[in-house]
Amino acid sequence: MVLLRDVLYIGCVIDERQFFRALGLRIKKLRKTHGFTQEDMIGHGFSARHWQQIEAGRPITIRTLLRICKTFDVKAADLIGGLDRGIYK
Repeated sequence: MVLLRDVLYIGCVIDERQFFRALGLRIKKLRKTHGFTQEDMIGHGFSARHWQQIEAGRPITIRTLLRICKTFDVKAADLIGGLDRGIYK
């Protein structure tokens, strides 16, 4: 049996920084589209510092990703779709 993770990592170097920077920018745009400030995100269960780190491109957990999706009523696939372009070397 071949696992998906084995297929993705054979002979590849993944630029995670590029992925998370792009995700942070997308999340920032989403927040602004909804008319929220970073301080408003405190009311959604995020600390101001954590939210700043997310938008700055700090890696996040799946749990945090799902919380963000719930906050903005967006599917995870829509939020991260296409962000993997160009990260495989």
